[in-house]
Amino acid sequence: MTIDFQALADKYGTPLYVYDFERITENYRQLKDAFAGQKSLIAYAVKANSNLSVIAHLGKLGAGADCVSGGELLRARRAGIEPYRIIFSGVGKRDEEIELALREEILLLNLESEAEMKRVEDVARRLGKEARISIRVNPNVDPKTHPYISTGLHENKFGVEIDIAKRMYIYAKNSDWLDPVGIHFHIGSQLTDMEPIREAAGIVADLVRSLAAIGVEIRFFDVGGGLGVVYRDEEPIEVEAYARAITEAIRGLDLTILCEPGRYLVANAGWLLTRVLYEKRNGEKRFVIVDAAMNDLLRPSLYDAYHRVEMLTESEGRGEATPADVVGPVCESGDWLAKDLELPPTEPGDLLLIHSAGAYGFTMASNYNTRGRAAEIACEGGSCRPIRDRENFEDQIRLELGHLEEE
Repeated sequence: MTIDFQALADKYGTPLYVYDFERITENYRQLKDAFAGQKSLIAYAVKANSNLSVIAHLGKLGAGADCVSGGELLRARRAGIEPYRIIFSGVGKRDEEIELALREEILLLNLESEAEMKRVEDVARRLGKEARISIRVNPNVDPKTHPYISTGLHENKFGVEIDIAKRMYIYAKNSDWLDPVGIHFHIGSQLTDMEPIREAAGIVADLVRSLAAIGVEIRFFDVGGGLGVVYRDEEPIEVEAYARAITEAIRGLDLTILCEPGRYLVANAGWLLTRVLYEKRNGEKRFVIVDAAMNDLLRPSLYDAYHRVEMLTESEGRGEATPADVVGPVCESGDWLAKDLELPPTEPGDLLLIHSAGAYGFTMASNYNTRGRAAEIACEGGSCRPIRDRENFEDQIRLELGHLEEE
């Protein structure tokens, strides 16, 4: 749909996150249709954008939820996701989070170590509830992505090697409190090369076959997420080719595919609106200072990530565009949103639109420098509505007030 960003900024203020729910729907259906003819569950990776309305919207389309904390699990349930569509992943789960998952009777817990498996077994025994589990296998495949979002190599903290995985499956099969129903791998995020995915799927599918030979029957083949999107000039993987590589790897096996997309569903369906405060120069260096900052969008500072920045305010007649760094008010040299961006001369109040901000934008936001987090807006069916109010000062200090000692 066509979104009037200027009207939204005027009505709700800036910084402001805006999401196109129709595009999210289109992305979901494209991926789900790619697996047509194969049993599958698309479990949305909640960490990408954990707004309740975003989760609920995907749930109504048939999506499940991939959660990496007890809080995300509770968000998924509050948003209406049924327990049998929820997966609980993550390398470190507290006992109370494991207990929550078992009490909610979710589909399965993805386990990442023998130590974690023993903790899950202990909690399950204490509750008298059998735990459905999957084990995250590290296939030692280079995903060819940013090192911070690479997860499938031995040097990463995620998953277990194949020999350890076999030992864990045998242990779980013989346990009264563990039910090994799935196998999981996830080699990284923002993947744009098909070959590492194909290689990893083949390695893990072969492990499924060897487990069947020793009596461990796997029912769920969890391929993780990580499908890349366009930020600048990337060539994303075609979802049909992606699905075909997965289904070919498990040919002859009776498995339900679990897929955990996050970025793919929401990144390019979201934008961050910000206004120019003023300009300054340090020698030859030009800075355009805006009201959004690294606490609103951390990816540029954290990953040196690129987001396209578009000037929405008409600037004809102002002069020639020159390179500028777009920076925020936060007291850090790392507080920047774009570097060496060609911009015409700007004036206070000019509106800039930061693209591809629907994933790992608001969900990574903070109150650093006691800055309130932005409002969030959903657009669908020709209209837009708030789905999170702007955070004010009182919201930020609420949990501290009761502990403030009066002098």
